[in-house]
Amino acid sequence: MASGNGRSTACEWFHPGAARAVGLGVVASAFFAVTFVLNRRMADAHGHWAWTASLRYLVTAPLLVALLAARRRLPALAAAWRAAPAAWLAWGTVGFTVFYAAISLAGALAPAWVVAGSWSVTVVAGVLLAPLLYDDHRRIVPSRALLAGAVVVAGVLLVQARQATRADPRTAAAGLVLVLVAAFAYPLGNRKMMLALERSGAADVDPFVRVAAMTAGSLPAWLLIAALGWTRAGWPPASQVAQAAIVGLSSGIVATALFFAATDRVRTDPLALAAVEATQAAEVPFALGLEVLLLGTPWPDPLGSCGLLLIVAGILWCARATA
Repeated sequence: MASGNGRSTACEWFHPGAARAVGLGVVASAFFAVTFVLNRRMADAHGHWAWTASLRYLVTAPLLVALLAARRRLPALAAAWRAAPAAWLAWGTVGFTVFYAAISLAGALAPAWVVAGSWSVTVVAGVLLAPLLYDDHRRIVPSRALLAGAVVVAGVLLVQARQATRADPRTAAAGLVLVLVAAFAYPLGNRKMMLALERSGAADVDPFVRVAAMTAGSLPAWLLIAALGWTRAGWPPASQVAQAAIVGLSSGIVATALFFAATDRVRTDPLALAAVEATQAAEVPFALGLEVLLLGTPWPDPLGSCGLLLIVAGILWCARATA
């Protein structure tokens, strides 16, 4: 609807499912936060990052097959794979392998809440990728989402400021670069896969089916990374396998399925899609709370706390843009 003076109002671009999608994204971020904390815990126990990364998906794959079999959705998985096999392999590797290998290696270099804070750059990454991915109305960069994302990035810089003074500069820089790679790889893989499904006429794929198919597409790369872990550190200890299984269940299945369901709801609405992607920044306070409780990590100093507040404010702004 347009207002009487001819200017558009919030109601004109409101997506009916946006509020529910943003809510799903926030819930997903809570489950995603488990990843950062347990990855750091495995790193502190000298678990090799290659095993930390690959075990999540190697453990998740049979769990997903069992879940789909119980729901009688294996034929749907086979049909989805046949619709776009090359895309599942390519974007499963980018969206899952590149993303999570980089996150796991970064987790060996910095505290969980710092990695989670840097990961919030993905709020802007998804928006900036839009002109490169689409040739329709979605190629436009929503100014409101970009401004809100800039607030989140400012919060990330404050969160990182104190950490940068305490860590080796080269280590901190390497960790930041790795997280930036992950921050772009995840939305790139997710958006490109949704676009490939649209073009193949199979856009309405069940979220669990999509998680399973992208996991299957990423397995060849994960097997190579697991081989790297074996050559560098031998077989992983039982504790690392158990913690990776928890990450796989919490983040690889529950969180990813919730996030995919949220992005599917608003895939044709660029502003709402950006808002859903922005909810991933909520992983920062969730990760910080878990790390303080489980690992005894001290609460961030006033500068870091201000950064956390800015991140939360940016999420709320993004969410408000869809209401």
